[in-house]
Order: sequence, then C-alpha cells, then structure tokens
Amino acid sequence: MSENTATTEVETSKAVARHVRVTPMKARRMIDLIRGKNATEALTVLRFAPQAAGEPVGKVLASAIANARVKADKAAQRFDEGDLVVVAAFVDEGPTMKRFRPRAQGRASRINKRTSHITVVVAPKVAKNGGKG
Repeated sequence: MSENTATTEVETSKAVARHVRVTPMKARRMIDLIRGKNATEALTVLRFAPQAAGEPVGKVLASAIANARVKADKAAQRFDEGDLVVVAAFVDEGPTMKRFRPRAQGRASRINKRTSHITVVVAPKVAKNGGKG
C-alpha cells in the first residue's frame, strides 16, 4: 500500500498561485470549465475564454504541466503532455483588501478587493483495463 501511494505522489503534479487579484467566484467559473479535462485541451479552453480570470488560471495550469515535466525528468520517466489530465482544481478565498470610497453627504462606503488562491493538480491518465499493461 505504501508503495502505491509513493508512485501516486510522483505521478501527480501541483501548482498554486496565491494572492491573485481576481475574485474567487469569477475564478471558480474558469476552474469548473477545466476540471477533469485533458491538460492541453484545458489550456486551449482557457486561452480562448472571454473572461479575464482565464489568464491567471491558465498560468497556474501551465505551471502544473511544467512541474510534471520536471518531475518526470528527475525520475527519468517518459513524459507526454497529451497524457496529462486535470484531476483536481479548486479556488480558495485569499485576504480581502478593504478600501473606502467617498459617498454623498460626507459618508463613506467600503469596497472589498478580493483575492484568490488557485490550485491545479495534474496527473497522467489511468489505464482503464484494470491496471494491467
């Protein structure tokens, strides 16, 4: 069992971007588009998405792919970018910057500038024939 978990750790690669200046709600819309997809297909989807949150999510995905390449090189394993799948992707809320804006009659209203922590995990496709061959 411990041998199986060790190989799983080597196969999966993760990338995290913290304190990204995009609201978590908008970033989650992009993450939902790519979760479970092929990594190269997900990069293409993000590249042509009209939402601004697609750019930072795409950068994190590209970083996760590059991390997988480095891991494969260190372990002297074959690497094919087409085999990678986005196995996990999520967005956590980062710290909120609070700013104030003047309003009518001497009042002030608060403006929240939200940040996100974006995490993407990629791994090679698992063979569907029972793990043999």
